[in-house]
Amino acid sequence: MTLLTVREQNRDREGAVHNPPLPNGRGSDPIPRPPKPPTQFGGVTVIVPCYNEQAMIAATVRQLTDLMRATHRPYELIVVDDGSTDATRVEIESCAYEPHLRVLRNDRNRGYGYSLKRAVAEAQYETVVITDADGTYPNRCLGELLEKMDGADMVVGARTGATVHVPLSRRPAKWALRKLAAYLTETDIPDLNSGMRVLKRSLIRRFLPLLPDGFGFTTTITLALLTHGYQVRYVPIDYAKRVGRSSIKPIRDTINFLSLIVRTVLYFKPLRIFAPASALMLALAIAVGLVTKLVFGQLADVTSVTLVIASVQLLAIGLLADLIDKRSPSFS
Repeated sequence: MTLLTVREQNRDREGAVHNPPLPNGRGSDPIPRPPKPPTQFGGVTVIVPCYNEQAMIAATVRQLTDLMRATHRPYELIVVDDGSTDATRVEIESCAYEPHLRVLRNDRNRGYGYSLKRAVAEAQYETVVITDADGTYPNRCLGELLEKMDGADMVVGARTGATVHVPLSRRPAKWALRKLAAYLTETDIPDLNSGMRVLKRSLIRRFLPLLPDGFGFTTTITLALLTHGYQVRYVPIDYAKRVGRSSIKPIRDTINFLSLIVRTVLYFKPLRIFAPASALMLALAIAVGLVTKLVFGQLADVTSVTLVIASVQLLAIGLLADLIDKRSPSFS
């Protein structure tokens, strides 16, 4: 036996001591390898639309930056200055050191929805986070909302937490609108138009032709996803008092939200509106006939027949609208 062969045998025996076989019979790796990071989470685009938010925009940017860094995900932060007339622009520029920050500026005040749509058009990642710059939403909850996106299409921060500061003057209208939307969509909706949510960029682009430029953006995307059977989850969050002046006009925006809900559901589920209206007309025709016959002794046949015809027409219109909706191609 040569000297080289003896050395090789000794080296093999030493290797067997330092690297004992694994239970599966294979030798272990002499160099420990760190565990691979999870790959199920992709990048995140955080969008913050703002209009005259000089008091909080810089603090919001810094807070979101710290929060996203803690998630260890690739991210970008897009701030959309919607034609602010105060010092919002100066405050945003004070955060220019942040490498992940992108700033878009509208030439004039074009609306909350317009700003979101513009940011989504330039978003780099599929997962999109929306939040406000006025200090009302607890951005610290973004990590929890992102975790809930596993298997969901949208996660909404529902303002149903322990501390919710909503003006009393707005609560009745918000409750009525939420109940109407829940009836029309046949789904419980804890918060219809929360401005803090996580959703897929592809879904926003799919329904882009329907999304308004104003505050109805969040309401419309909620109704669109619910009526199409997408998975929407809700996470209870607190809602703090606003820093600065709100740009919401309660009466005008409530009327706009009401018409928006009806119009959106008419587009996707027309029978939820036409069928009850038809039933109401039929019930009214029967009631008029009975009252006029029993009380006045003469049947108001013309009125009753007119109401029955109206009932049939409403039902026919609803069925036709539903047929058109079912045969229409989906949004690309």
